[in-house]
Amino acid sequence: MIKRDLIIKTVESPEEFTAIKAIRIAVFQEEQGVDSALEFDGKDEISQHLIAYLNQEAVGTTRIRYLDNQTAKIERLAVLAQARKKGIGKQIMEKAIEIIASQSIPEVVIHSQEYVKSLYEKMGFIPEGEIFIEADIPHVKMKKKLWL
Repeated sequence: MIKRDLIIKTVESPEEFTAIKAIRIAVFQEEQGVDSALEFDGKDEISQHLIAYLNQEAVGTTRIRYLDNQTAKIERLAVLAQARKKGIGKQIMEKAIEIIASQSIPEVVIHSQEYVKSLYEKMGFIPEGEIFIEADIPHVKMKKKLWL
């Protein structure tokens, strides 16, 4: 569902970073019980962050971490509970992939929570390897080639 009142952009200010921290705390720490030390792992400073606004309210986020000149990892995709089931997570992912492709990076990897891997499969991600536990939550590594 494409909404004209949805804006997804690169984080450019400390205020926006404060908003994404609040989203991640609500989703990962409060809802899923992820430890703060795991959630805020020191890699935010070396990542590119996206924020999604619905009706001018910050409701979603993700970060892109460039692992090398061939691979980027999309991490920390989170959408607030009241904004879910509107396609916002998918649109944040599409924007992240668009940004990665513009950097001429050919491959994207994610660690998907197992219960939402079908969302990523619909976007062309391929599961790789066995399910593993990260932050006490079952995950699966997935990859997507942006070009061959």
